[in-house]
Amino acid sequence: MFSQSMYTLGTNRSCIRDLFEYGLQQAQTVGKENVFDFSLGNPSIPAPNAVRDAFSGLIEREDSLSVHGYTPAPGLFDARSAVADDLTDRFGFPIHPENLFFTCGAAPALTAAIRALAVENAEILAIAPFFPEYRPFVEHNGAAFAVVPADTDTFQIPVADVEAALTPHTQGIIVNSPNNPSGVVYTRGNLSALAALLTRKSQEYGHPIYILADEPYRELVYDGAEVPFLPAIYPHTIICYSYSKSLSLPGERIGYVCIPDCAADSRELLAAVAGASRILGHVCAPSLQQQVAAQCARVRPDLEAYDRNRRTLYDALTSYGYACVKPDGAFYLFVKAPGGDAQAFSDRAKKRNLLIVPGGDFGCPDFFRISTCVSHDMILRSLPVFQQLISETQV
Repeated sequence: MFSQSMYTLGTNRSCIRDLFEYGLQQAQTVGKENVFDFSLGNPSIPAPNAVRDAFSGLIEREDSLSVHGYTPAPGLFDARSAVADDLTDRFGFPIHPENLFFTCGAAPALTAAIRALAVENAEILAIAPFFPEYRPFVEHNGAAFAVVPADTDTFQIPVADVEAALTPHTQGIIVNSPNNPSGVVYTRGNLSALAALLTRKSQEYGHPIYILADEPYRELVYDGAEVPFLPAIYPHTIICYSYSKSLSLPGERIGYVCIPDCAADSRELLAAVAGASRILGHVCAPSLQQQVAAQCARVRPDLEAYDRNRRTLYDALTSYGYACVKPDGAFYLFVKAPGGDAQAFSDRAKKRNLLIVPGGDFGCPDFFRISTCVSHDMILRSLPVFQQLISETQV
């Protein structure tokens, strides 16, 4: 006997992972240089020198227990203090160590926050396009999942559609900016309009509607784009953060939940996050990674390589006739599929070992995602294939 729902989750694999593993197999058959893999959002720039120095210095300590031993469940106080001080200094908004709970990346942060909000009949909204894992995160942690359709002209938040989707059971709305998969950064005006709506609806329903701010790409922005600090716009905000992208540490699994004092029931809610983490098997986030995060809380990534890739792909694809909103953040392009069926277009591309992710699981079946965290050389070699595919579609 086993759980049928868990079996279904384990066997219905992510299309992103399927494409990535297909690419690995094809590389062994046709050669790595002949596979153009844009599937996975795996940081391709090395971790900053400060991160490598932090790891080296910690590992070389003689007192291994202080590096590798258990920590308190919320995390080391010094690590939480370092992060809190950085957030306070950067955004001019008071964050304290007691507002933070370290997790093994943003996914456990988000799932714990969702479970903490999962009162009876709770609903959590997501705005298309959205990271596909949001659906199982919500549905298997005690809440119903509802999707706000995308504004495919701008990929900003369609506030009127959010209002139409809200009900008295809405406990939270996931806001992911910079966005995966579109790379769009929600503007301050757009977020302020959402905040005004949620404030009005929270008063009408008699309970706060929380923003769950999923922010692994917060530091990845270009051309001076601003990523507003959401608690300064809307008090009932839960931040779920990861160092995977900003410090190129996706496999090290370190992040945090931050619930500022201004959020309704902030201390009780953080305790509920701790309880949710506990039943999900959390003892403490990795001690070594917490200490690296503490030493590198003020380190920012060098985005030159990502920016060059972004500009090269955007300029080339739009010159060929592809339609795409220019991304201001993250490391993705979300492109309108020629012919309108992204799955069919992705399948055609796959036959030429060009691996692009169809947007159905993101809530936008007419679009496909391209990860730009790849080698610039691969981008240049892939461009003729992109050009051939759209030329064939237009015939």
